[in-house]
Amino acid sequence: MPPTRTAARSKKPPPDGFEDIEDTLLEFQNKMKDAENASHEGKKKYEMVWPIFQITHQRSRYIYELYYEKEAMSKKLYDWLLKNGYADANLIAKWKKQGYEKLCCLRCIQTKETNFSATCICRVPRDQLKEGQDIQCVNCGCRGCSSGD
Repeated sequence: MPPTRTAARSKKPPPDGFEDIEDTLLEFQNKMKDAENASHEGKKKYEMVWPIFQITHQRSRYIYELYYEKEAMSKKLYDWLLKNGYADANLIAKWKKQGYEKLCCLRCIQTKETNFSATCICRVPRDQLKEGQDIQCVNCGCRGCSSGD
């Protein structure tokens, strides 16, 4: 039987610059623990994971903005953060493509999981919706992540 990996995080020390963002990452980690331990009474089954999706999105967006927009992070630190699971590399890859700059989660663009092989309702621009129609994604609770909003 092959050996299994027990820890997702590597044992190598983090690169230079990690100390600058460590406090913010710890805040996200504490928010995640609170969301995981929160009461689920009165919520629908799919609503229980919305806070987890949103915190993961916020943490990935924070790292994305530091590296690509503010250029306040080294490539070595960025790669280390992705490798150790601090950000979603696939989601960040989509944010770099035109039309996906505000994407909330990858499940919203997967057509295999929908009834009519289409993307999620939150990807529809607001000007194409009926007047006063309120939308909310079932997957992650997003209220609209179309780049045309």
